[in-house]
Amino acid sequence: MHLLVIQHCPVTPAGLVGRIAEERGAAVRTVFPHQGKKLPAHAIGIDGLIVLGGPMHAADDIGYPAFVDIMALIRDCHERGVPVLGICLGAQLIARSFGQRVYRFGGLEVGYPAVYLTGAAKSDALLSGLAAEQRIMQMHEDSFDLPPEAVLLMQNEVCANQGFRIGTATYGFQFHPEVTLQEARAFPRDCWASMTRHFGDQAPAQEASALREVDLYFEQGAAFCRTMTNRWLDLVAQTALAPQDTVFPGEAERRRA
Repeated sequence: MHLLVIQHCPVTPAGLVGRIAEERGAAVRTVFPHQGKKLPAHAIGIDGLIVLGGPMHAADDIGYPAFVDIMALIRDCHERGVPVLGICLGAQLIARSFGQRVYRFGGLEVGYPAVYLTGAAKSDALLSGLAAEQRIMQMHEDSFDLPPEAVLLMQNEVCANQGFRIGTATYGFQFHPEVTLQEARAFPRDCWASMTRHFGDQAPAQEASALREVDLYFEQGAAFCRTMTNRWLDLVAQTALAPQDTVFPGEAERRRA
């Protein structure tokens, strides 16, 4: 398996997702497009695409012009049937790739608030059989509208769109299942500008609350990550075995152009 990882920020690496992939024998290539590293023009040669999180606003194409190329690659992967996994900012970019808006929702989710599986998740390839309530690390102040093609898989009271699937193998998760214990404990300070912007003088107290939740729920979040990632990698492995001459939706039109 050849996986391409798009990393936006030094403090948001592939973490547990990357470790699990390497344990499965995947060849993992990480690119930093905001540092001028060029992205592939198409999905040929990629068995799976992982788009990570970051503190930037997903609609800021002026500040981060690589978003345009990232979204084009997401669409190309989807049209060719190459599995895509978007985490936090990555999920927001998937939503934008399918024509939806990303916006500040007015708050900041941080720590391990409850997230709930929907009825559709019961038969989903990645989430079936999991507990209806999950606790997974959050750090975001943006949300997004759900693409009409998408199936909502996870939600909570703060941001309705916490997890979704488009087609059979394009997934977006608003939270951060990939964090290691060290990364989870560092998240509030790594995002201190957002913490102080939303909580002001109460930011240290919010940080302390988040750290208590890390102690309580990290293992639950890591278990979710292991199950979800291994099942997504199963999709990658299955897709990689597809005949090379398969024409995916949209490919015939592109060849005629």
